[in-house]
Amino acid sequence: MKTGSTGTRTSKIRTNSRSWTARALALALLVVWTGACTLASPPATPTTSAQPQRPIVILISLDGWRHDYLARADVPTLRALAAQGVRSEGLIPAFPSKTFPNHYTVVTGLYPENHGIVSNTMLDPAIGNERFTMSSATAKDSRWWDGEPLWVTAEKQGQRSASMFWPGSEVEIGGVRPSHWKPYEDAYPHRDRVNQVLDWLRLPIAERPTFITLYFSEVDTVGHNAGPDSPLVLEAAGRLDAEIAALTTGVRALGLDSLVHYVIVSDHGMSQLSMDRVIVLDDYLDMGTVMTIDGSPVIGLSPRTGTADDIVAALKGKHPHLSVFKREDTPEHLHYRKHPRIPPVVAIADEGWTLASRTQVLGWQKDGRQLGGAHGYDTNAKSMQGLLVMSGPQFRAGVVTPPIQNIHLYEMMARVLGLRPAPNDGSRAATAGFFR
Repeated sequence: MKTGSTGTRTSKIRTNSRSWTARALALALLVVWTGACTLASPPATPTTSAQPQRPIVILISLDGWRHDYLARADVPTLRALAAQGVRSEGLIPAFPSKTFPNHYTVVTGLYPENHGIVSNTMLDPAIGNERFTMSSATAKDSRWWDGEPLWVTAEKQGQRSASMFWPGSEVEIGGVRPSHWKPYEDAYPHRDRVNQVLDWLRLPIAERPTFITLYFSEVDTVGHNAGPDSPLVLEAAGRLDAEIAALTTGVRALGLDSLVHYVIVSDHGMSQLSMDRVIVLDDYLDMGTVMTIDGSPVIGLSPRTGTADDIVAALKGKHPHLSVFKREDTPEHLHYRKHPRIPPVVAIADEGWTLASRTQVLGWQKDGRQLGGAHGYDTNAKSMQGLLVMSGPQFRAGVVTPPIQNIHLYEMMARVLGLRPAPNDGSRAATAGFFR
């Protein structure tokens, strides 16, 4: 039994050895054949999983669009977007209700006293003697721009951004610029602006911006010249509605409706002026004793001689439609005290009133000029409220909300894009009801 068992085991081992030898030979032949095929044919393209499609925010500013133009003008595209999404009864600007401060507030979520762009015209001895204005070279100096705009937030967190005009987008802020941006040119044709945005959306997914700004000034320009009650303003609004229609049509043609979120805003509203509502500062103050830093209806004054208290004493209570404050005494709701660029004295005209020098008034009278519209007033003025319309896959449909402050929009847009917001004055809770 033992001898027989050993013989059987030996036989099996020999059989298995022959089997493994055959298998090894077959495997070798297979390798040779596969190599030959590889040399004879082009290498196969490796398969990769599709890149994730991120949400996209297109932030559109219609400068100077007062809250009521949406109902008064022939703007079918904007009304359709509002019906499909969220509309606020008004967008409350930060003070002063002027262009540069509020555009920068929208993209940082900060009050001007915290982001440093405290008006359209500023002085800062720490930077130099040249005034910051909306068109000056000094406005490109990054030292003026505090806070973190949303395009910087996006770039720092691995997303790309693009700006078809926006205050601050031409400046390196925190060492960062948008991936794509254009230097401001007011005469740049509207349709070319839209087409540039669509070109950016055509980029490969890895290069495509997720946050894009788009800016139009026409309604503001016409409002200043003709006044907010003029039919010319409504005609300008209709022309911009056609540009938004071209944009939405282009986005649809690119197949991006499931990704794109439109956030359409204005920086402020507009109030009607009159030559019967002019406050002549020379009647109360020797203008040679002060430096005027910004223009009506909010004038910043700095003493050339004397003190800030002297200026306040000369103006306070002298006209029923003029309020005058030292910087540290401005009303709390204005959030306009902390930054050193805020002038020592702030003079604010009531809604619809103009601050001017006697020389200016005489020039207007000589030319027979009729005043149009203005903004910059206290943010409690209803005429200063602007436009807010939002539409996109994350937003609820058919929602109308009470007026909301524009400081909350940065947090809201960061939520859409999945970004961690930088410190700001807004609240995510304020816009939670906008989302599905």
